[in-house]
Amino acid sequence: MNSSDSKTYTLDELAALAELSRRTVRFYIQQGLVDRPEGETRAAHYSSRHLEQLLTIRKWQRAGLSLERIREILQSGQEAVPPRPRGAGTVEVWTHLVVADGIELTLEPGRAKLTPEQVRAFFRAVGDAYNSILETQK
Repeated sequence: MNSSDSKTYTLDELAALAELSRRTVRFYIQQGLVDRPEGETRAAHYSSRHLEQLLTIRKWQRAGLSLERIREILQSGQEAVPPRPRGAGTVEVWTHLVVADGIELTLEPGRAKLTPEQVRAFFRAVGDAYNSILETQK
């Protein structure tokens, strides 16, 4: 066990570090999204594991995932957010690049397994390739 694992937090400290309200932290615990505290009542304390759980939930919520979907992911034990199976009524967010008039590229970064940085690099490379093709035809 390293020193960061032994650090403990009060509910107030944990909520402040995760930039969440105490009420939200308690709700996540009640819903089974975050582990229960160690100890009881006033002696209850939280570890870096609790903080990591809260930060993960917050990150996925900001990415647009519902608490239900976050629960599915946490229960599956998967590290990354797996794409949901596609079906009628599925809502997806696609990234759209207009390369030039008549040339457009769309992709769904989650399904493509690309980070936002990789998407930007991919789009830059597509733009560079298009410009290179135009230059060779001059």
